[in-house]
Amino acid sequence: MSRTIIVSNRLPTKVQRTANGLTFQPSEGGLATGLGSIYRAADNVWIGWPGLVVSDPGEQQQVTQRLQADSMAPVFLTEREIQDYYEGFSNGTLWPTFHYFSEYALYEEVHWEAYVAVNRKFCEAVLELAGPDDTIWVHDYQLLLLPEMLRRERPSATIGFFLHIPFPSYELLRELPWGAELLEGMLGADLIGFHTFSYQRHFLSAVSHMLGYPNQSGQVETPSRLVLVDAFPMGIDFKQYAETANTEAVARQILAYREGFREGRIVLSIDRLDYTKGIAQRLRAFEGLLQRHPEWHGKVSLLMVVVPSRDQVAQYQSLKEEIDELVGRLNAQFSTMSWTPIHYFYRSFPFEELVALYRLADIALVTPVRDGMNLVAKEYIACRNDERGVLILSERAGAAHELSDALLINPTDTNHLVEALNEALLMPEEEQGRRMGHLRALVEQYDVFAWTKLFMDRLAYSKIKQHIYATDSLDQEARAQLQARYETANSRLLLLDYDGTLVRFESNPQRAQPDAELLRLLSSLADDPRNRVVIISGRDRATLEKWLGHLPVDFIAEHGVWLRRAREEWQLFQELRADWKPEVRLLMELYVRRTAGASIEEKDYSLAWHYRRVDADLGAVRARELLSHLSFITSNTELQVLEGSKVLEVKNAGINKGTAVARWLQPEPPEFILALGDGRTDEDTFKALPAEAYTIKVGNAARSLARYCVGDSDDVRSLLQSLLVIGEVEILA
Repeated sequence: MSRTIIVSNRLPTKVQRTANGLTFQPSEGGLATGLGSIYRAADNVWIGWPGLVVSDPGEQQQVTQRLQADSMAPVFLTEREIQDYYEGFSNGTLWPTFHYFSEYALYEEVHWEAYVAVNRKFCEAVLELAGPDDTIWVHDYQLLLLPEMLRRERPSATIGFFLHIPFPSYELLRELPWGAELLEGMLGADLIGFHTFSYQRHFLSAVSHMLGYPNQSGQVETPSRLVLVDAFPMGIDFKQYAETANTEAVARQILAYREGFREGRIVLSIDRLDYTKGIAQRLRAFEGLLQRHPEWHGKVSLLMVVVPSRDQVAQYQSLKEEIDELVGRLNAQFSTMSWTPIHYFYRSFPFEELVALYRLADIALVTPVRDGMNLVAKEYIACRNDERGVLILSERAGAAHELSDALLINPTDTNHLVEALNEALLMPEEEQGRRMGHLRALVEQYDVFAWTKLFMDRLAYSKIKQHIYATDSLDQEARAQLQARYETANSRLLLLDYDGTLVRFESNPQRAQPDAELLRLLSSLADDPRNRVVIISGRDRATLEKWLGHLPVDFIAEHGVWLRRAREEWQLFQELRADWKPEVRLLMELYVRRTAGASIEEKDYSLAWHYRRVDADLGAVRARELLSHLSFITSNTELQVLEGSKVLEVKNAGINKGTAVARWLQPEPPEFILALGDGRTDEDTFKALPAEAYTIKVGNAARSLARYCVGDSDDVRSLLQSLLVIGEVEILA
């Protein structure tokens, strides 16, 4: 029976060493709450680092046994690994880059090597517990490589990945020397989740630009699989906050706090120390409020809570000093005997006290410069059972995409933030109630449990979809059966597509000439008297003649327009017209002028518009525009528009690779048929062949008519080479 395995850098329990030995403290984080119902169910397990360096084998056993009783399994990290993998690459490279602070990013090879090694250590820990059909949910930026590592070892596993921080524009990601490897690592998952559609869009753009993989409707076509990418805004445990806000303990705490503020208005700021949170900017905005609106002197105070975090790191030390200096200067400038404008706490608060602060505050100031989601905003909303209070929220926080009834501001526009503070202080209670009512309904509906269920349901759906449309991989058993059929057949037909099948795609199609290895392979296969080798291509006959014409092979050129049996003359499939080409060429030339890198390939009876060398985003847009235009002008004609890999081609209708291949099946099909192709036009070939033929899709085989699939042209050559070896053995025998 399959189970679910959750993997994150940190476990939901923190292990600490005290004078009395090891202690185990449960986490109160939102992720631990949301996933609690999963990892504690049945035989499920949560794998992660316990938060403490444990090198003694006896202590490791103690920690393992204690955590195992609570459905957890530890990954033990050394001091060096924490320094290089966690502090170095995760927080020193990925964190600033993904939050648009690339000027702080470190590019140390030793950090990268540690990151790879620790991801491998996590992979081994998962493999010790995971069966071949288990569901594995990997979390966050510390483990970006893990999904692909797991995929290689557990090909049939259901793997999900969720990123809890922003995903940046690909322009930032490509600053990383290891950006492509990180993307490939994430694409090992079946489902990749982000907080917002914007992060999803940035990821798809990065995959398109940096890896060249196409995507459509949130699906990435990798060489081997379809990967679903979607947005899942994370919620909180609304009920926990709302119910706690109504308790007597919180009511008493509110009264105690209120004595210190009297009847003044309270603006609340809660964040951990980080340069992404915009803490210094909001202090300057509060200063601007007091300068521009002196009527608020003595009537409003900023209650600022900063939770300590990484304050031994230079950037964080500098930020702490800046905050301390700003608070001190503003209090010195504006304070009176009866009023302190800023109440500053550099520590964390217990849960009930935190809820009391949310209930106390008239305004919540949540203004990060960049944030993946920001749950503080949702926590404030959940605690406002009185449906009062105003949320001022940065438009650069993921939560802003949901919480449109907040006052949304640009966190770096001080004037905007000053006026938002003034507007919030003046907002009538009726409008506060209307806005807060809408916000509470949304946060309650989309809580952390709904988020968890939605992701898991979507992950299951992605796997079902893969199974519905997937083509079986040519595994060892299927390959052995194919070889056995080939060995015993007296007549064989090998139908081989060229670009993307026998050779890899080139940005310049004219650079895809056959290499010496391929020429020897094709020549040797064709020399076997039982074999008929047919090269099928969309290329023009002149190019095929120049590159391969000296070989004893047959040709189908221009998607079936031209046919040539070995050593014979070229023949037209049927009489065709070409008088339509000038009009279509004029249109294609217009799009070439508008699209740097595009080109036109003219064949005898077709025209192709190539955009492989075009910027990925621009190419996709221009191709859609041109496709629409071409479809319009070819409607009600004898022409058709074909979509290939980075190419649009106009040709005569009714002629394709499949209709051409049919001639090689007459008067009766050979005993063994093998067809290999990578593109949409090769589906016509697969469709035309009998059911017993070995049809093989090269690359992503979703929705293919082929019986099997292989990864790339290297796999194709390996397969053909194995057949050649069989043929040589037969000849020797």
